[in-house]
Amino acid sequence: MELVKIGVVGLGTMGSGIVEVIARSGYSVIGVDLGEKDTSYADLRIANSIGRGVAGSKITKSEGEAILSRIELTTDLTELDSCQLVIEAITEDLQTKSELFADLDSILGPDAIMATNTSSLSVTEISVVTSRPSRVIGLHFFNPAMVQKFIEIVGTVTTDQEVIDACMEFARALGKEPVLVSDRAGFIANSLLFGYLNQAVAMYEQKYASREDIDSAMRFGCGLPMGPLALLDLIGLDTSLQILDTMYRQSRDRLHAPSALLKQLVAAGRLGRKFGEGFYSYAEPNIPTVVADSRTPVSIESSVDSGITRVAVIGSGTMATGIVSVLAAGGVSAIALTRSEQRSTQLRESLEKSWSKLVEKGRISQEQKDDYLARVQTCVSAQDLVGRVDLVIEAIAEELGPKCEIFSQLDKFLPADVIFATTTSSLSVIEIAASTSRMERFIGIHFFNPAPIMPLVEIVSTVATDSEVVIRCTNLIHQLGKKPVQCSDRAGFIVNALLFPYLNNAIAMASANYASIEDIDTAMKLGCGYPMGPFELLDVVGLDVSLAIINTLYREFREPGFAPQAELEHLVTAGFVGRKVGRGFRKYWPQESTSRQGSEPRGPQEPESGQ
Repeated sequence: MELVKIGVVGLGTMGSGIVEVIARSGYSVIGVDLGEKDTSYADLRIANSIGRGVAGSKITKSEGEAILSRIELTTDLTELDSCQLVIEAITEDLQTKSELFADLDSILGPDAIMATNTSSLSVTEISVVTSRPSRVIGLHFFNPAMVQKFIEIVGTVTTDQEVIDACMEFARALGKEPVLVSDRAGFIANSLLFGYLNQAVAMYEQKYASREDIDSAMRFGCGLPMGPLALLDLIGLDTSLQILDTMYRQSRDRLHAPSALLKQLVAAGRLGRKFGEGFYSYAEPNIPTVVADSRTPVSIESSVDSGITRVAVIGSGTMATGIVSVLAAGGVSAIALTRSEQRSTQLRESLEKSWSKLVEKGRISQEQKDDYLARVQTCVSAQDLVGRVDLVIEAIAEELGPKCEIFSQLDKFLPADVIFATTTSSLSVIEIAASTSRMERFIGIHFFNPAPIMPLVEIVSTVATDSEVVIRCTNLIHQLGKKPVQCSDRAGFIVNALLFPYLNNAIAMASANYASIEDIDTAMKLGCGYPMGPFELLDVVGLDVSLAIINTLYREFREPGFAPQAELEHLVTAGFVGRKVGRGFRKYWPQESTSRQGSEPRGPQEPESGQ
């Protein structure tokens, strides 16, 4: 079936973007704006977009004129009668969409395809109001349509294969990457994305962390383009509530049950960036500039000097070496306590090699390298730390027993004013602190691996931690050039508590045969801008590590949706634990599982293994 003339109904941000994408790809397109008396606003929006392309030298003036010549805008729905495909992009409301499709059914030719851009509603329910449900399909573009390369093609139980094939070919002609899915609330991307967003709202609602720290944690800890609360403001809280409501009604999954806070914000009319206020306050509606409000936390970055100039790091593995590197480069004297002189020598050699590479690349000078090395000392006895440190950071194996043992030993030798910190990513900080007599001076400082590269550090306070200790450690992290976020002692802290349920849900989706792991990875990378798909990330982190963290979350929260998926457990049992062994959810060539492993981050949450 040849598609020559395309119609688009609804000329808001999404609809206008779809019109432009289609016209840029050489098709003639008719855009219909039903909500306005004329099309001047949509006309201006599209013209400005084309103008920016010309000004930025992305297209020539003549190409811009040609694109505009292929676009016809109107408020008369009957002018779509000659279109072979019409795409609906109106408000996300089932009744409104159904009424429109009933009208289109009486206007279009019998062979015309009708597509909905819904992101969460049932395509099947929309199709049955027409006399041709076999020619109704979902074409879910992602916003902004001009930028996002991903399209979900949603077929129903009645959609003709000819219609599916035509739409797949059309999507590729637009320069998009289409993925075919069946009709289920949320499809791939929204089903995974909104569960994660909803969890972030619950975390903020519980006052576990500030909105700024939640967003910073996911941006700097996972490399996401936006934090979850800022993203909800961009999407629109009313739209987000509709999507979650739709998914929950269909799945009855509590992770999709809209948070009470989200409902309250919508009821109060705080709908996000488009309104000027949502989770954040904005300078003006539809302007991304965030302004301070009553919920903005007071910055403590410069309120008190950390007073920490000498730090001991316990361990000699990858994480410990990375932390020593960060400290020395940040102007802090570092003493590494290792198990043996051999380990101490290996640590210094690793640092010297790493910094030499930076000198070769011109990132630091030879003089800076010499200064860094001069700040690093090593020892093999806890007694050697007496009178020499303000803070001790433990970075040994992720096991409760060894951590408690080393802290209990240090507690006997070091003065009472020395602060103790653990880098644990999943264990209870207060349980480790209880092995000492200084629980008020005990804190979690969770660096992300590799420490010299990853900017995020989670500052984890327990019920006993003194506020002065939190302030001093937070300021130290600022002084080291890192991004600290504060939270309390709870399984997963911020990043892992939001990241791993999302990864677990992706496994559940693949296990249910709704979509392949390749399509799920594509959806999250191209549709949501994630740097890695969930299965790519799981294989890099390690399935054994991932299973341990998911089990920790499940044991603490007892949330059914956090229960580890059987397929993950089976892969770990079989020894297929990811890229480090050459096989996880995917198989890797032997050279890829070894040579590439050392050149890529192990993931933001992988715990250190071995001292």
